Amino acid sequence: MSVSQTVVEYLREHDLLLTTAESCTAGKIVTLLAEVPHSGELIESGYVVYSPEAKQRLLNVSPSTIETFNLTSCEVAREMADGALRDSTANVAVATTGILGPEDVDGIPAGTICFAWAYQTPHGRSVFSRQKRFFGTRSQVQLIAAEHALKLLPDFHQRALASGPGQGEGHER
Repeated sequence: MSVSQTVVEYLREHDLLLTTAESCTAGKIVTLLAEVPHSGELIESGYVVYSPEAKQRLLNVSPSTIETFNLTSCEVAREMADGALRDSTANVAVATTGILGPEDVDGIPAGTICFAWAYQTPHGRSVFSRQKRFFGTRSQVQLIAAEHALKLLPDFHQRALASGPGQGEGHER
């Protein structure tokens, strides 16, 4: 069973509705899910936002967060996920931002991707983020990153359910 099929089943079993906020994965997360029959009822929306202006306008990412941490940081990914969740009826959001390559950009190594997962649960909102570096061609990194984002969605959902109010705000690299 593919990662997409597993996640679609998980979303269905846990009554989750997904939104995404994708920069470097350019809609690949939603595309992978949409390949699974009957997944459309589990996808609320998908944002593809590359520019700082789009991240600010559509997802309410703070200009100071971008200026302080850079456009492809976990802090920006967290605000992207949170903004997508706030702007939708979804109860889970996944966000990606990073450098696909082939070259490094502003000192950030090619293949460095920041992820964030945000969940609205009975305990409140929980947001998790991770940074990971992948290797391969630009298109390979994009696919691997999208699959990685999906693969970790159930684990972080379980952590969000187990955490109390104000928890689940962890940032790990």
